[in-house]
Amino acid sequence: HYSGSHSGLKALWAQAGAIAALDLTQVLVYRALLTIMLIPIERNRNGIQRSQRRQGHMTDLNNKTVLVTGAASGIGRLMIDACLQSGARRVILWDVNGNGLDTARNELARQGHDAMTSVVDMGDAEQIQRAAKDLKEKEVVVDILFNNAGIVTGETFENHTHRDIERTIDVNVKGLMHAALEFLPAMIKQRAGHIINIASAAGLIANPKMSVYASSKWAVIGWSESLRLEMQRDDTGVQVTTVMPGYINTGMFDGVRPPLLTPLLTPEFITEKIIAAVRNNKNILQEPFMVRCVPLLKGILPHKGFDFLAGKIFGVHNTMDHFTGRKQNSEHRE
Repeated sequence: HYSGSHSGLKALWAQAGAIAALDLTQVLVYRALLTIMLIPIERNRNGIQRSQRRQGHMTDLNNKTVLVTGAASGIGRLMIDACLQSGARRVILWDVNGNGLDTARNELARQGHDAMTSVVDMGDAEQIQRAAKDLKEKEVVVDILFNNAGIVTGETFENHTHRDIERTIDVNVKGLMHAALEFLPAMIKQRAGHIINIASAAGLIANPKMSVYASSKWAVIGWSESLRLEMQRDDTGVQVTTVMPGYINTGMFDGVRPPLLTPLLTPEFITEKIIAAVRNNKNILQEPFMVRCVPLLKGILPHKGFDFLAGKIFGVHNTMDHFTGRKQNSEHRE
């Protein structure tokens, strides 16, 4: 059905410019959506060739040492299980929640896995360095690093405290950088490794009650993509994947109302997608589908047009109106 679908969509593309009843903004949106519909079809055309090119250049989790931050719960905990199911030799769990780590370690022990755990506050560079030093002294080389830990305040900017701002940037931005800096040299030395940075769709689009959180995720995307280019340019053998998910149903964003056509992601779904992205050395993972549309729509629409589309049509700007987060913690963690 490829050729028929492809030619039909191309005809619609041409027709879009001839519809006199539509104003310029509507025509641009119409064409943008048609272009987005064409993208997966174009990808399928060369799917076999891409698959062949990737053979021998995929990240194999088998017999690897994996470290996950924010690993006591949520998608961090699920990624530990997924890595073990994929044959990881050793898993290392970092989290600020000591009780959660104990529970996770006991669960893994009952399954026959000897996990290494450390209570690490990812907003504290000294704790990160100490925990990393402990691993190095034990001659543990981290092959795959999942930078997953993150927090959100969920208030309008004027209701943030200075502490809220510092804490969000320290955990969501600096923590990822400090962790990567500790393990990157060994990856480069062995000419193999993979760093996965969990950003957010909030790093692509502004949103009320997410100003500081969004800024932290914009920073992560900029840093992660720059790091990837450095690793590629210098042919280090180290892969970098940037993950930009929409709202995930882990409790961190309890109370949110996802935008139109943008379902709330289940932890299991996004974990499966992340592991697949790692295996295939994907540069960027954006889920669900509408998240992939954001850069294109921002690129072709004027600011007011995009704000209208995002806020009034898709309801993005009201998604945090009823945010509660995890009630048991003042810090809402990923």
